[in-house]
Amino acid sequence: MPRSQRNDNFIDKTFTILADILLQVLPTTKREREASTYYRDGMSAQSEGEYAEASQNYYKAMRLEIDSYDRSYILHNIGPTHTSNGKHAKALEYYFQALERNSFLPQALNNMAVIRHYRGEQAIQQGNSEISEAWFNQAAEYWKQAIAPSPSNYIEAQNWLKITGRSCFL
Repeated sequence: MPRSQRNDNFIDKTFTILADILLQVLPTTKREREASTYYRDGMSAQSEGEYAEASQNYYKAMRLEIDSYDRSYILHNIGPTHTSNGKHAKALEYYFQALERNSFLPQALNNMAVIRHYRGEQAIQQGNSEISEAWFNQAAEYWKQAIAPSPSNYIEAQNWLKITGRSCFL
């Protein structure tokens, strides 16, 4: 049974029912409906911390989905499944692929900044301040790009940019 049919959460059940109705009403192919189901199952598994299951569903959705815009969201959601396993370079690859298909994904830019910030923190712990500064500067550039189209988002990042003097919004 697909995960989307097993949801215990009222909101998830409601979303699933509404999504199913929309898929029935809108002119979609069987392939598009199947891709959508795998994508929703991936999101459900990911929200429960089941990253391996989420990845499997996202990869199945990718094999079926042909729309570039929809693929961008699948690719974006694959990123955190790799981040959760410490595979930051792989996660970054998926974020880049997502942005190639949809340049308006501030959440991908934010996630790329978070990984770079994390690497900067690691460099500090290893006593390498030059490398940490390079990582932090890269993080700042990605956060600036993420914040520009949605200035009310990423408040913590905005605060970090201001505190560290990296903000162009001062």
